[in-house]
Amino acid sequence: MEFFRQTSAMNFMGKSKIAMILSIIMVLSSLAILSLKGLNYGVDFAGGTIVQVKYKGDAPIDMMREKLSTNQIFEGASITEFGSADEVVIRMRTTSSDVVVDVGDVTKAALVGTGEFEIRRVDIVGPKVGSELKEKGLMSLILAVAGILIYVAFRFEWRFALSSVLALVHDVSIALGAIALVGLEVNLDVLAALLTILGYSLNDTIIVFDRIREGITNTRDGEFGDIINESITSTLSRTTLTSLTTLFVVFTLFIWGGEIIHAFAFTLLVGIVVGTYSSIFVASPTLLTLGFDVKKYHVNLSAKAAREAEKERMRSQFESGVM
Repeated sequence: MEFFRQTSAMNFMGKSKIAMILSIIMVLSSLAILSLKGLNYGVDFAGGTIVQVKYKGDAPIDMMREKLSTNQIFEGASITEFGSADEVVIRMRTTSSDVVVDVGDVTKAALVGTGEFEIRRVDIVGPKVGSELKEKGLMSLILAVAGILIYVAFRFEWRFALSSVLALVHDVSIALGAIALVGLEVNLDVLAALLTILGYSLNDTIIVFDRIREGITNTRDGEFGDIINESITSTLSRTTLTSLTTLFVVFTLFIWGGEIIHAFAFTLLVGIVVGTYSSIFVASPTLLTLGFDVKKYHVNLSAKAAREAEKERMRSQFESGVM
């Protein structure tokens, strides 16, 4: 299926300067939001206790706060709705004395008289474990980007590798800025979404780069910008179909998936939009800016073919006993 039946290539590179300015503004805005607001680390990374409580009717949050305030364990605890008015989440800091008791039983006893309810979930993560998870999460992102850099440099060339990594940094920065802006909790689900964005964005970029490499191989005297325009245009239908179908699924999860998957779906929504944009208006323009001499590429290609032919000739002479 083709959405775009173009007889001539669209001039994407003609709009690359505007796109790059827009990208710089978005990345700088994201960094500013991150420095001013910071990330709202969840229990997975900050450590603490989460108790999920479901009532038969609407949860009496004011009464719950009053009841919990009488117990020292719940000092500084926050109570928020969890997807609906009848379900709430109690978040509190974990101390060494808290983990020796069953927090679920303590919560159940403290909330007696607030209505009919059940404890659905109790999650406890110590501060040390949370810190280790945060460090390992950051390390996983760094290793993923480093692995991508090596893979693309080996498969294509260093200019392609640098362009793809800059696009990935662009995508993750904007996604983190959006998360900080809306105040979502950063937990392991969000980390999984960020790693998914890396893979999704790289997949889009590699497809465009593959087509660019084909264009370079088949064209000796063409301008590099024209080759990029033709390559992006030829993959536009595929990019649109893939992005839209993925976006529909993630949007469905975001609307109807429930509170547990809300942060994961939101991160993917931002990442899919930004990742599709960056494969066209960040990675490709960066590749053009770094410069690529098509004629020099063909000269090197011819020299490599000549060396291979000479090796083959010498091998055949050796096998036939002629030196």
